Amino acid sequence: MKYKGTKDYIASQDLTDVVNVSLAIGRPLLIKGEPGTGKTVLASSVAQAIGRPLLTWNVKSTTKAQEGLYNYDTVQRLNDSRFGEGNVRDIKRYIKLGKMGEAFTSSEPVVLLIDEVDKADLEFPNDLLTELDEMRFSIPETGEEIKARHCPLVVITSNSEKELPDAFLRRCVFYYIEFPDIEMMKQIVKVHFPDIEKTLLENALRRFYQIRAQTHLRKPPSTSELIDWLHALMAMGVGAQDLLKDIPLLGCLIKKDEDMKIRV
Repeated sequence: MKYKGTKDYIASQDLTDVVNVSLAIGRPLLIKGEPGTGKTVLASSVAQAIGRPLLTWNVKSTTKAQEGLYNYDTVQRLNDSRFGEGNVRDIKRYIKLGKMGEAFTSSEPVVLLIDEVDKADLEFPNDLLTELDEMRFSIPETGEEIKARHCPLVVITSNSEKELPDAFLRRCVFYYIEFPDIEMMKQIVKVHFPDIEKTLLENALRRFYQIRAQTHLRKPPSTSELIDWLHALMAMGVGAQDLLKDIPLLGCLIKKDEDMKIRV
């Protein structure tokens, strides 16, 4: 089944093509782009469109690669040995699979999202090279080798906070999501607000892109902040004409105090 986008996610032809390439050749899909461009939501959209469950591995600064494979609960085993609970010689009782382990052992193909891979340290992507390349890993404590029953579609997102190793990049299909132009943004907004008044939308988008055009901004507003702003404008009864005079409710768009002095 090919991915063509969904009613809730507006995808360009280039993006749908690269998703389908990743599906066809079984390589992980690495998605980069500035925050708020829909990288994370893409995985959910693909899973919905092709009828697969979605498993999400949220990466943090402290995340280690093994956590996504499995966890050996030595503390529980120690407690059981002290208090005589169960067979502590059965190591398998204390092995819990991580999200990648769950994806490999699933009885059906899944979409595995590894979200914000660049938050972890530089060794994190290097420690997953074999697993991503060969779709298998070992559990030394039990002597088991876990092989993927079905090749998952692995979607990896990055905000480009750190450079990723070349060896990791070679194993991926890559796509950079550009920030939407005004015409695509209209389509995205209408997914969230199908009945939004036309002039209000046009004036709001004009203001939004004027703000983003300011070169000195420390944090330009993203798509998600635009959606929040439009929601606030309608909730507060702000009309299209009000946007010609001022930028009301600016705090929905601007999140750095130095940027609040913006002039457009």
